[in-house]
Amino acid sequence: MWGRVVEVMLGCWLVLSPFLFGHYPAPRPLWTSDLVCGGAIVLLALVSFWWWPIARFLRYAHVLILGVAFWLIGFGYFYGGYPASAGYQNDIFVGLILLLTAIIPNEASQPPPSWRRHYQRQTTAR
Repeated sequence: MWGRVVEVMLGCWLVLSPFLFGHYPAPRPLWTSDLVCGGAIVLLALVSFWWWPIARFLRYAHVLILGVAFWLIGFGYFYGGYPASAGYQNDIFVGLILLLTAIIPNEASQPPPSWRRHYQRQTTAR
């Protein structure tokens, strides 16, 4: 679950970055992209935290963050121009980190399921 925590923190950073970098409201597409993408990242990461027995597919909502990451990288690279300002470089950097964390499974810090079943059998047999 640590991957989801990192994604929530990156989403919060993305929402705060227009105000921290001071590019509010001059480049409106950058400001809008940061707020919308940051909110989407936080929402998708938090939804994948919850265990909902009815909608099990929501555990994999963090995979949709890959689309947001590709958007951030493409937006920062193609719309930012050369030399890109700090806001566009921030989008590219956050997008690259999101690509790395979005592919981490929710149960990455636990042993594989087969090992857990084996351990469960061993502890109940005693």
